[in-house]
Amino acid sequence: MYPITPTHTEELLKIIEDSAETSDTLPDTTVIQKMIDKHELDRDRMLEGVAYYMNQADIKKRLRYFYEDGVRKIDTEKPNNRISHNWHKLLVQQKVQYLVGKPITFNAEDSKFLELVNDFVNEDFDDVMNELLKNASNKGSEWLHPFVDEDGKFDFIRIPAEEVIAVYDTTKKRKLLYAIRYYDVKNIDDEYTRKVELYTDEQIFYYVMHDGTLVLDFDYERNPESHFYLGNAGYGWGKVPLIEFKNNEEGVSDLVFYKDLIDQYNSNISNNANTFDEMQDFIYILKNFGGQNLSEFMTNLRYYKAVEVGSDGGMDMKTAEVPIDSANTHLDRLEENIYRFGQGVNNNPDKVGNSPTNVAIKNLYSLLDLKANEAERKFRPALHAFFWFFTEYLRMTGQGEYDHTLLQMTFNRSRMTNELEEVQMGNQSTDLSKETRLAHHPWVDDVEAEMKRIESEEIEYRNSMPPLTDVETDAGGDEDEPE
Repeated sequence: MYPITPTHTEELLKIIEDSAETSDTLPDTTVIQKMIDKHELDRDRMLEGVAYYMNQADIKKRLRYFYEDGVRKIDTEKPNNRISHNWHKLLVQQKVQYLVGKPITFNAEDSKFLELVNDFVNEDFDDVMNELLKNASNKGSEWLHPFVDEDGKFDFIRIPAEEVIAVYDTTKKRKLLYAIRYYDVKNIDDEYTRKVELYTDEQIFYYVMHDGTLVLDFDYERNPESHFYLGNAGYGWGKVPLIEFKNNEEGVSDLVFYKDLIDQYNSNISNNANTFDEMQDFIYILKNFGGQNLSEFMTNLRYYKAVEVGSDGGMDMKTAEVPIDSANTHLDRLEENIYRFGQGVNNNPDKVGNSPTNVAIKNLYSLLDLKANEAERKFRPALHAFFWFFTEYLRMTGQGEYDHTLLQMTFNRSRMTNELEEVQMGNQSTDLSKETRLAHHPWVDDVEAEMKRIESEEIEYRNSMPPLTDVETDAGGDEDEPE
């Protein structure tokens, strides 16, 4: 059932659609502000993964308490170790370097199109791919904004997911209708100003918060303005120039699936450290204590180094003991589960061995493969959407018309291998072509370049050999000597 009353999103869509019919109408900023207020409640969920990546786990905020006369108070005297282990960063980095640590390679039947693509995807593009996957793993998604700069060149910039509110077609949930970006800018007085951008399929509206109200930002000469300008003419893409790179179908951080395990690991280690520190102190067992309460006892002990007891009284002292074996067993189980549910690779030599076979290595990477497959499945359509803007730019600038869907891409995964085993297998596979064997050789990064080097060496070798001359022979034996 559809709701009887429109949602805030539907109100915004209707207002923007109405404003498109007349240049005198601007979007209702009160609706935009309501959407921002609602979205800010969800930012903490996104930024939790970032906090854990930066080793700011929940254990860092832990306090210890004690009760005095029935009132709970913060204990500043007892040890409060807050030891955070950065499992999340380890697992995210494994995933990022495994999937996009090596540059994505592109291929196309049209050599001219491929040349334009390869000229464009430079080191900056490779770096942004790493950042997109890292941040999507932390937050659940990240955004890429294609644009044409003031020099008329096609470019792109990553936009943090916590700054973007996406408005999709509610019937299909695939077409991006509008997007809102909001962020705070610090001025020279260390005060923050809220900036808001509204992206439609043809224009961008710029706003600034002034006295609690969003108003048009007069820092921009044109507002609203076209997506880009070639010469003095403004153009719109016909699509909202923002592309979402999702981490998974649910759009959630990897941290969701193992946060409790990390928290338990941190808590156990910190508790053990507290116990070790407290072992320097004694537990006092009192008999017929002459004082009124324990606070008085501790005060007298610290100040006078003595306490008063009755005629049959006494005091004994004991120290706490830590069940080391049980604690270590529990920590080992937690570590194993962090790798399992975090779908990572535990490359501990005790588990992997010194020279594992490729079959063992493949099994070791099986969970990471599953996680990488999911991320790759989401990144592929996002990259195709990005290259739609690139091919549209080529068309509008007279550099040719190309089909972005024909662009093939290969994610070159970084996996540990038994190189000796791979080389031996390649040498034995004589029924395969040289190109296929080179493609699987662990020392070859660029097959095409390696083929050219081999060809060049073969030509050089042939040229170094002495020329062959024709030799006349007689099938009947030696030639007769003249008489």
